[in-house]
Amino acid sequence: MASLDQHRGYAQNHYGEVKQDRTNEYLSEEQAAGHHIVHEPFWNKGLSFTPEERVAKNLTGLLPHTMESLQTQCARAMKMIHTRQTPIDKYLYLSSIKDQNIDLFYRLLMDNIRELMPLVYTPTIGDVCLQYSSIYTRPEALYISIKQRKSIRTMLRNWSCKDPQICVVTDGSRILGLGDLGINGVGISIGKLSLYTGAAGIHPEKTLPIVLDCGTNNEENLQDPFYLGLRQKRPSYEEQQAFMDEFMEAVHDVFPDMVVQFEDFDSQKAFDYLDRYRDQYKCFNDDIQGTGAVVLGGYIGAVDLSGVPLEDQRLVFMGAGSAGVGVAKQLVEYYTRRGLSEQAAKDKFWLVDTKGLVTKDRGDRLAEHKKYFARTDNDGQQFRTLEEVIEYVKPSALVGLTATFGVFTEPVIRALKASVQEGGIERRPILFPLSNPLTKAECTFEQAIQWTEGTVLFASGSPFSPVKAQFGDGPVTTYHPNQGNNVYVFPGLGLGAILAKASRVTDEMVYISAAALAESLNADEIQKGLIYPRIERVRDASVVVAREVMKAARRGGVSELPESQWTEWEEWGDVALNNYIKQHIYEPLSFADNTRSNL
Repeated sequence: MASLDQHRGYAQNHYGEVKQDRTNEYLSEEQAAGHHIVHEPFWNKGLSFTPEERVAKNLTGLLPHTMESLQTQCARAMKMIHTRQTPIDKYLYLSSIKDQNIDLFYRLLMDNIRELMPLVYTPTIGDVCLQYSSIYTRPEALYISIKQRKSIRTMLRNWSCKDPQICVVTDGSRILGLGDLGINGVGISIGKLSLYTGAAGIHPEKTLPIVLDCGTNNEENLQDPFYLGLRQKRPSYEEQQAFMDEFMEAVHDVFPDMVVQFEDFDSQKAFDYLDRYRDQYKCFNDDIQGTGAVVLGGYIGAVDLSGVPLEDQRLVFMGAGSAGVGVAKQLVEYYTRRGLSEQAAKDKFWLVDTKGLVTKDRGDRLAEHKKYFARTDNDGQQFRTLEEVIEYVKPSALVGLTATFGVFTEPVIRALKASVQEGGIERRPILFPLSNPLTKAECTFEQAIQWTEGTVLFASGSPFSPVKAQFGDGPVTTYHPNQGNNVYVFPGLGLGAILAKASRVTDEMVYISAAALAESLNADEIQKGLIYPRIERVRDASVVVAREVMKAARRGGVSELPESQWTEWEEWGDVALNNYIKQHIYEPLSFADNTRSNL
């Protein structure tokens, strides 16, 4: 271990500043030619260069003497993906395409999003993060070390693309349900930004993945000879907070128009950082706000289908971390907007953690973020298991954010169904096992269908396949799962904040993103009983979300767009605003129709 600790014996509180002798010079696409073009993934179009472009850009002989559309190149790529045996192998092949030809990568993702999204994000991205230091081949992000904290501005200016408009930043302290992965967590920033482009059309040149390397408390990483991060334990919370302050100040100085999305910080930091920066900078936390919004969007539809009136709705949350509390708070707002007081809305929620029902008198020291939902009406009685809580509460909905596979057992799910149908056989239970990746899901879709005889209103964090089942003398029925993936919210929320030139991301903008998602289903999806749009329509949903987020920014007084622009939209309505959004969306095309967006 000592040989792996490169900082052992040195003072840990002295930080120098990097002094660079030269500034970065950006070569424009118009100036570039020859190998500069074919080796730059943002400019390389592979075999889609026309004869005129090949002559003008000195590409003759550097490419095979043939022309292909993006569709043909995509077909070849999909053929190769299908020869790969494991999700990681498929991810690495997709990454190699991204390293060579950005347009091809995103055309491939956009046209095959149902098949490829699980490879570029959850569940595969969890395995990618676990193995990141071993499979690393080239830098794809900014790696900001606490050892170089005085040089954050220099590092930001070294980024290869000018004026990014959105970044995803993590410190790797709580990656999905996998714990502290340190610098390996950068995979989550890379994957998330792929979806900002694939699902909402934010130009990839305008995205910036960042990892803050403060060390790691993961002993396996600390002893891994290939680990790429600082081989040290994390410093005190106060020092990490000071480092984060310096990072946010530097980002605001260097890229004042960039939206910052916090991702996979541990629960305490997630809540504290959001509260600390939300009124000062353009930022939001997807684990808290994005997860809450996407669950709310699905919950709105599920309540309508459940047959359980609002006054009878009671929700049990298994998991009381940042995501669980964030989701619950979003749903509280759903009820307050329907006439309930905040206390009456809050009383509909029972949160359960590893020690049982969260109560004020449980005898342990509650984390600050849990206190809001801690029950005081339990008359001194404590409930240690989920089964006990369900028997006590008799909920209409069960939400899982535990990162514990199989915690929703058959007795739990059957008890949920029974409690719901006490009010009428036509009532349907709401079951949302939301943990990622698949290995952390609280239950599978097939289990939910079988244990509720097909009555369940289901949404999961990870993708599941449709299930065919027959109950009693009824017909064989195909049941379609809903995936409550944050991809339905965060790309549109980010796009709306960028296009509105929002000075802050307000709570109203986040809530409206959920309401807009609930309204984005088409007639066919509604007829099938879905509560989220089909994933193939995620870009359509993102336009609706972005539009409503922009309008919310305007109403909230945080849009810095010219007044004349809003006057025009207020005259012409959603048609004009939709057109504006679509004009600013990145759409990789080929041959004569290859216009790039201005976003």
